[in-house]
Formats: sequence, C-alpha cells, structure tokens
Amino acid sequence: MNYTLHQLHVFLKISQTLSITRAAEELHLTQPAVSIQLKNFQEQFDIPLTEVISRRIHLTDFGREIAWAAQKVLNEVQAINDKTLAYKGLLYGKLTLSVVSTGKYVIPYFLSGFMQKHDGIELSVDVTNRQKVVDSLANNEVDFALVSILPQQLAVHHLVLMPNKLYLVGAYLDKTARGNNSPALLEKLPLIYREAGSGTRSMMEKFITDGNLVVQKRLELTSNEAVKQALLAGLGYSIMPLIGLKSELINNDLHIIPVPGLPLQTSWMLIWHKDKQFSPVAQAYLTYLKENKTTIIQQSFGWYEDF
Repeated sequence: MNYTLHQLHVFLKISQTLSITRAAEELHLTQPAVSIQLKNFQEQFDIPLTEVISRRIHLTDFGREIAWAAQKVLNEVQAINDKTLAYKGLLYGKLTLSVVSTGKYVIPYFLSGFMQKHDGIELSVDVTNRQKVVDSLANNEVDFALVSILPQQLAVHHLVLMPNKLYLVGAYLDKTARGNNSPALLEKLPLIYREAGSGTRSMMEKFITDGNLVVQKRLELTSNEAVKQALLAGLGYSIMPLIGLKSELINNDLHIIPVPGLPLQTSWMLIWHKDKQFSPVAQAYLTYLKENKTTIIQQSFGWYEDF
C-alpha cells in the first residue's frame, strides 16, 4: 500500500461529511480533485470503503474502521508537528471548543488573552445546544467544552470558571401579578421556554417541578438570544442566565422579578473527556486558564456582582 497523508485527510473529510461536494468545500479543493483522491485511495483496498445508496455516499463497516484509523494517524502527525514547534519555543496548532449557546457571552473573554499571546494558534469554536456539545466530547471532536451543567452520561474532568445565575426576567410585571413575590407568581405569567435539551430549560423546569407549579407555556424558542428578543417585545417572561442580559438590565429594557428560590445557581465550567490526550496547545490553554481566570473575571465581569 502506498497511500498518502493527503489521501487520508481527504477520505476522513468525506467520512465526516458523507458528501463529495461538502468535503471539497471544506478542503478548498475541486469536486473532481476530491473524487480522484477517493478513487486512488479506494484502489489500494480490496474491500469497498464507501457505497452509494439513493445517490448518497455511505461508509461501509470497513470504511468506518479505516476512517477511525485515519483520524488516529492524522492526530499523531499533528502531534509530531506541534511537538517539533514546541521544542523551538513556539506554540502552533489548533484549539477546538464546543460551547452551549449561552456560553457565547462567556468564552470570548477566556480566550482573547491566550490568543493574543500565541499568533500561531488556529481557533475553532462551535456554539450549539447542550446535547451536541456533549456528543462532540464523546466523539473526541473537540479539546474542551463549556457548559453550566455537568453531563451525567459522560466521564469528564472540569475546571470551574465563574458562577452562572438565572433569574425570572421580563420587560414589565403584569398588573395581575404585582405584589405577589411567591414562586406561585409563575403560574400567572405567560412563560417562554428554551428548546428541549437546553441546560437553561432543564433548570427552569426543575424549579417549576420542585415548586409543584402549574404554568402557562406560551412559546418555545431555540436560543437565549431569541428568548431575550421575545421578552423585549413583551411576549412573556422566562428564567434566564444573567450573563446575557447586561445591556438590557442596565438600560432598564428588562427587569429582574424577585422570586424566592431565585436566582438558580450553577457554574460555568470548562470540561474535557477523562481520557483526552492533550495537544501542547490544549495543555497550554488549560494552564493559562488556571493561572488567569481570577483576573479575567475581575476585568470582564465586575458588573456581574451588581445583580
């Protein structure tokens, strides 16, 4: 066999996208070039790697095993390159993170100083829902993830970064509910929910369940930003993380509604798979956070303690 690292890279991308077109786009190659590389790679095996069913590419069982092996080989090659540069006193490579949607208000501040110190690092941050974040860790697709609730189905290590506080928030208080500061207030308000699988939603639902409340679910939206816009439009109320509401609260566009038992509190945590083998870049980033997280919080989140 005489396959090349380039062929391994092309085949791995095809295995991930299951599309010649998408693989070509992500590799910045033409579709014919990707097809030729796949053909040349396949010719070195007596067993099919892929099959086309209903005009779509599918991996065979053998193809999945080769894709897994290709990922391991390419990871080792990248590690060799990174270690070589590290011995020269340089830090080069890729840092990959998966972040729950509300984490987009947090993670940039814990990245900017590190990235400014190391020009040779390529950064990839995927902002998505909690289930996809957990899946990306389980599949070893990222170095770290940012969450506010530890996954129960996956063995991980974690580093606590800062508190996560959730309050009942709205643009105004319905006059029928004024003067009522018990949890039963939620039964009188039209509530806006995040989608199923969201960490914010699971905490909100637990608060409602623990209080034996019967509430009105008016609307379900797929991001905290969408929920915030609905609140601003006066469509209802929601229990939301404080971290994404700075401007709206300071400008009095939204208001925290005092309710016993709130705020709910967890922590923003950087997590990684317990078996993760860190690259030099990932190890350097973890060290940077441990040494600098207190300073970052003081400089970027001083307003947080005002609420």
